Amino acid sequence: MRRDRNLLHIDRMLEAARLAASYVEGMDERDFLTDTRTQQADAMNLIIIGEAVARLLKDDPTFAEAHPDLPWRQMTGMRNRIAHGYFDPNMRVVWETTRACVPELVSRLPSVRAATVGADDQQHS
Repeated sequence: MRRDRNLLHIDRMLEAARLAASYVEGMDERDFLTDTRTQQADAMNLIIIGEAVARLLKDDPTFAEAHPDLPWRQMTGMRNRIAHGYFDPNMRVVWETTRACVPELVSRLPSVRAATVGADDQQHS
């Protein structure tokens, strides 16, 4: 049951990260900063990622220890910054996060997912 919830949260993170990356594909910072729709879409996906991380770690507090190579606290921190600064989010930070951090997350999450599936299979052996 825990594995299923963990996988659900990982899948939500991966989907949101892929969407965020796709929205800024081919854009430069100036284009992003003048495109409110893309700003809001990316900000929402960063919130989704952070919320999925928060729920994952609430359901399974040791999960982050098993995967220390991901910035768990920073992902929830970004969610909090955007969500609690709703009327004044820093879109340059959203841009930089989307361009610098999200692609790395997209590349790393599949192995985290595979390890999560594999870990559960090993427990039942």
